[in-house]
Amino acid sequence: MELHGTIGPARTTTSAVAERAGVQRSTLYRHFPDDVSLFGACSAHWAALHPAPDSSRWAEIGDVDERLRTALSELYRWYGSDEQMFLNISRDAELVPAMHAPVEVEQQLFQHLLAAIGRGRPERGRARRRAQAAIAHAASFATWHALTRQGGLDDDEAVRVATGMVAAATSDSG
Repeated sequence: MELHGTIGPARTTTSAVAERAGVQRSTLYRHFPDDVSLFGACSAHWAALHPAPDSSRWAEIGDVDERLRTALSELYRWYGSDEQMFLNISRDAELVPAMHAPVEVEQQLFQHLLAAIGRGRPERGRARRRAQAAIAHAASFATWHALTRQGGLDDDEAVRVATGMVAAATSDSG
């Protein structure tokens, strides 16, 4: 997990993992017979140490705009908690076949979080599609990274910009 967070999954070798663990490669292979099992264990361990925000609390927030602000604040704090891992996974996901299953799990989690954010929104038709697209964009790691690291905003400012984008996308003139 440490190697994935520093140099990235695509640059992490089995030899480096064994060396970091203080074991021989043969010992590593006894516990993890292939890259899929190693990546699965690494991803599960990371997720246990860095749990995603609890979206069940968001359901209690009746005001859709306040729910969006709360959700984005929590997501952005989560992204900042291990930014380098998120960057490395984003960069390497397509390069490492063994990452496909853990990335699929993360994509399903993201879809679940989006559903919790969007539940009960009043928009219909094209406005609803704009709302869903804007919320997905606002909630993404890439958007947080662009606003904070490239744009120089703090998390609160980034939340205000992202919620403004969603508001613009759902307005009658949008």
